[in-house]
Parts: sequence; C-alpha cells; structure tokens
Amino acid sequence: MTGTQSLTTVSTKLERIAELAKRKPGVSLQTLAHHIDLDWMREAHRRVRKDGAVGVDGQTAEEYAKNLEGNLQSLLDRAKSGDDYRAPPVRRVHIPKGDGSKTRPIGIPTFEDKVLQKAVAMVLEAVYEQDFRPCSYGFRPGRGAHDALSALWTQIMTLGGGWVLEADIESFFDSVDHAKLREVLSQRVSDGVLIRLIGKWLNAGVMEGGEVRHPDTGTPQGGVISPLLANVYLHEVLDVWWERDVQPRLSGRTSLVRYADDFVMVFEREDDARRVEAVLSKRFEKYGLKLHPEKTRLVRFERPNSQPPGSDGGARSSFDLLGFTHYWGKSRKGSWVVKRKTMSARLSRTLKRIAMWCSVHRHLSIKEQHTALSRKLCGHDAYYGLTGNGRALSQLRWHVKRIWQKWLNRRSWRTALTWERMSRLLEAFPLPPARVVHSVYRSANP
Repeated sequence: MTGTQSLTTVSTKLERIAELAKRKPGVSLQTLAHHIDLDWMREAHRRVRKDGAVGVDGQTAEEYAKNLEGNLQSLLDRAKSGDDYRAPPVRRVHIPKGDGSKTRPIGIPTFEDKVLQKAVAMVLEAVYEQDFRPCSYGFRPGRGAHDALSALWTQIMTLGGGWVLEADIESFFDSVDHAKLREVLSQRVSDGVLIRLIGKWLNAGVMEGGEVRHPDTGTPQGGVISPLLANVYLHEVLDVWWERDVQPRLSGRTSLVRYADDFVMVFEREDDARRVEAVLSKRFEKYGLKLHPEKTRLVRFERPNSQPPGSDGGARSSFDLLGFTHYWGKSRKGSWVVKRKTMSARLSRTLKRIAMWCSVHRHLSIKEQHTALSRKLCGHDAYYGLTGNGRALSQLRWHVKRIWQKWLNRRSWRTALTWERMSRLLEAFPLPPARVVHSVYRSANP
C-alpha cells in the first residue's frame, strides 16, 4: 500500500474512533486496539521525531529504518501478543531548568518504544479529544501556548481584572500516582491491549548511572505518550472538577486556563477566589499531587484605577505563566490593558546560553557567527514576540551585541575590539530587529 493510501486508511480509522467516543460520552470503550495494524504503525513511525536522543539500546532512527517493514511488523506482533513485548527502561538525563541552578529529569525511551507509544497515543487522542475541555491547551492538536495566552488575555480584559490564583504543581511528572492514573483511564478506555501496554510503560523503570529503578509514581517527562497521559490525569483532577463542582458554587464570573501542568484561575470576586484557594490543595492531594507552597499564590489583579485608595494591590499585581510576566500597563491610547513581558528568569537563561555559545564558537568566521546569532534571535521572537513585549526583545538584542563583542574581543590579544569597531561590524552584519510575531489584536479580532 502506498504512503498516501496508508495515511487515508489511518485517517478514516481515527475519524471512526472519534465518532464512537463522541456518540458514547462517559462510556468505557473496550475494543480499540484492533485499529492498530501495519498501516497504523507506519503512520506512527512517520510522526515520530527522527533526530531525538537515543534510548538505553543506543539505536538511532536511521538504524531502525534499515529494516523498517520487518521491525514494524515484529513490534506490532509483540505488542498485541501480550507477554512477548517488554518495555525497556527509559534513559534518565538531566537538563537545565529555570536559571540553570536546577535541573529537570527527562526520560528518553528507545526509538522502537517511541513508535509504539505514538501508535497508542494516536488512539487515545482520538478518544480524549472528544472529552477535553476548552480550558486545556497543552499538547493538543491545533492548540498551543499562544492560544492559551490569548484566551487568558481576553478573559481578564473581559472581566476588567479581578483575582488570579497562580498555581504550581510540585514535580508533577514524577508524582503521578500509577494506580490513580489507571483508575482515571479505565473510566474511558478498558481495551486490554492498550491498558496492558500503558501499564508496562509505567512500570518499565528508569536507568541512570547504569542502575535501573522502578518508582511507584511518575510518568517519564520526555516519553512520547507522557504528555497525553498527563492531560488525561489533569482533565479529571482539575478540569472536570472545576466545571462540575467548582464553578456552579461560585457567585461571580470565573475562568481557568491550563497548559499541561501549568494553570491559572481568574476570579471576578475575592470571596470566590479564597474559597477555591482553601480547597485546591486538598483536591490535588487526593490524587497524590502537591501544590508548591511558595509558587502558588493568590494575586490581586484588578485594573489599577479600580483599586481602592491605599490598596497594596499594585505591589503584587503581576503573575507568571508560560514564560511571561502579566501586568497592567497603559496602551498607546492611554487605556489600562493587560501586558506581557518576558520573565526575567527566562531572559537571563537565554543570555547565558547565548554567552556560552559565543564562548565556544568565537573562532568561527564572523559570517557564520552572525548567521547563528540571527537564527537564535528569530527563534526567540517566534515565541516571545508578543504585542507589548518589544522592550524585552530590544533589551535582549542590546545584551547580545555586547556579549558578541566580548567574545570576539577574546579571539586575539593583539588588537582590542572597541565598541566603535564593533558598531562598524554591526553595520556590515546587522542583527535582525525585534519583531512582534503574535499580535494580541489579531487574536482578539480574527
């Protein structure tokens, strides 16, 4: 079967699964794995990144593709037979987190496991996309971080401000309770093959320093299926609870915006906000999760001219979400609007990485360095280029120019690269100007 025919077949099956889930809301679906055939595995392989890090077996995507048909057929047969398939442990690596003083553990599956996880995730996604609430934006088709930011901006502007509950789940991916997750999954999916495979991935263990550990909690951050399992878990823990049990009991208008394990709640009334704040930690503890006591806080986020005289709200009237600090500021017309700027910690992290790159690559040609730095700045703008964030984007460029000058100056001790000479170099090799990629006005007025 050709690639186009295979894709058409898989698309048809995905539509059927989605239609079945839509017709039977709240019903646990028992027969789903039969949709996974060789065509499905080919499509799963096509969707998996081929340039990712290797797992514990060291096999690359290129090596796996040398006998692709045979490997996919063998994987399919083992996955459906039950005991013949054994999930290998994930390889644990640590990447810098925040300002670089801490690290985030990442679990890297083998390439073959990535393909099988993608195949199962495709089935689950077709089911759960019919259930997920509009407040959920992370790791969902057709949705992203900027959609979440745009929705949050619109909701706060519509309310005219209010109270924001900024929450942080402590070590979420390491804290997911396996038994609770299986319980949540069984409410919607009870196919034996799929449940068995998910169970094997949860129990596969983590290899670090040559030793394999088998924790009782957690789903490895970095696994192909982990973001979807996280969404399924928080859909039950937070989204459904918020819609079913919380909102009907509140007096004022409210909204929730969640991107994976990052979320904020917006309240029109202070009493509503404090009632939810009082019970939120108990809800999460019921599912084995814990809110970070220092990073979870209630913020008075009223429009400045609506705050009573003598209020201390202005001192804390900002909160962070998805790499941006949200605060009130004046528009060009003089009106109070919600503005977003790059979080200082994210800006510092970016500058540290650029400084490290310039240090390591300072002996490349000027043209090569210019090309690489321009690419990095454009990539930064692709995410942080929001309406109102121009000052932070320009500030980044100011620092990058001086970092570049510093490391070019260290290429040779014979001749100093003064700022005058650097200015002439920048005229010949100008860095790209700051660019607003995501306009809040286009988002608000499609």
